[in-house]
Amino acid sequence: MNYRNKNRHTILLHKLIFTIFIVLVYLLGRSLPLFGINLDVDTSVDIDVQTLLLQTISGDRYAHSVLTLGIFPYMIATLIVQVAMAIMSSERKARISSVTSNRVQLAIMLVIAIIQAMDKVDKLAFIYSGKELFFAQVVACVEMIAGAFVILWLSDRNSKYGIGGQTVLIYINILDSLTATIQEAEAMQVIIPIIISVIVVIVVVIMENAEFRIPVQRVAIHSIYADKNYMAIKLNPIGVMPVMFSSAVFMLLQMIVSVISIYFPNAGVIQWITANMNLNEIFGIIIYIGVLYFLTIMMAMVFISPKDLTEQFLKSGDSIVGIHAGDDTYHYLRRIILTTSIISSTVMGACILIPMLFQYYGAMDSSLAVLPSSFMMLTGMFNNLMQEVIAVRNFDEYRPFI
Repeated sequence: MNYRNKNRHTILLHKLIFTIFIVLVYLLGRSLPLFGINLDVDTSVDIDVQTLLLQTISGDRYAHSVLTLGIFPYMIATLIVQVAMAIMSSERKARISSVTSNRVQLAIMLVIAIIQAMDKVDKLAFIYSGKELFFAQVVACVEMIAGAFVILWLSDRNSKYGIGGQTVLIYINILDSLTATIQEAEAMQVIIPIIISVIVVIVVVIMENAEFRIPVQRVAIHSIYADKNYMAIKLNPIGVMPVMFSSAVFMLLQMIVSVISIYFPNAGVIQWITANMNLNEIFGIIIYIGVLYFLTIMMAMVFISPKDLTEQFLKSGDSIVGIHAGDDTYHYLRRIILTTSIISSTVMGACILIPMLFQYYGAMDSSLAVLPSSFMMLTGMFNNLMQEVIAVRNFDEYRPFI
């Protein structure tokens, strides 16, 4: 048998098998109830746009499994650490090792997981009462916190040995949510959301594959290809990642407002904000879209840092055609990244805002208003997944020299 054919796609196959194993473990964990939970009491919440959107980062509609916290604590901790690292100077950032930053991230995640577990445990129904109830609540909190770290471990293992990285579990949550929502809806109710979703998918595909090309002069290239070098910035520079993080940040804001309202029960403004801080109200919708705008622009500036790109040009001797090195390059790149991120946040915000307004004014069922945003996230993640699969498959095509 030819060596090339014998070993073709083995790495891709192994990665796919490992990812399937991770998904099965995750689904098993979602079916394991917390200690002392009264399963005869229905603790599920009404299926609406907020429930389904936030389910993408938790995945447990009934909120009684050991994995009910989902990836929310990890997402918030990651965002905090990345923002903190982004605002640091290069010298200070260089003194912080990856081990230290990981430890800080885990510590923040632990604090957030504890707060979230304490908030959720009060909403659960237990079979115990009195002192036994308190013990059961403590055990349930510990299980939820441990479950959050299990999800982190599963995501980390899949990033190293599987396909899809840490987004594969979010993918499963979205598919689960979409399947349940469509099955429970009537055929006529789904027509408008599906039409909007198809338009959203087309828009996301275009934005994920369109790019802004900046001509670059490479000092090390003196061939006929010297004039064909460019630096590409996607029209959707951060992809659909801000949509997922927006759900997590919005959920965090809800928790903060809820805690503040407990200490200020007579403050009318705070109580009004608490009552309207959800995606079924105009105020909550505006806050969510505002968070999406902020995160898209901020994450674009952090992950596609114009400052770091400028320093790379200075160190390599390369330059952007027609732009002076140094400050002029920095301001030019910052303007390009800011423009593309505003375009991206506007398009994504419109795709999410229109269905939410439809459901607010009664033109669309509340449980179906999340379909376009779910298809948006699925399309963006599927695009990244396919690029990873192609890269691994191409790697499989190589054969050793010896």
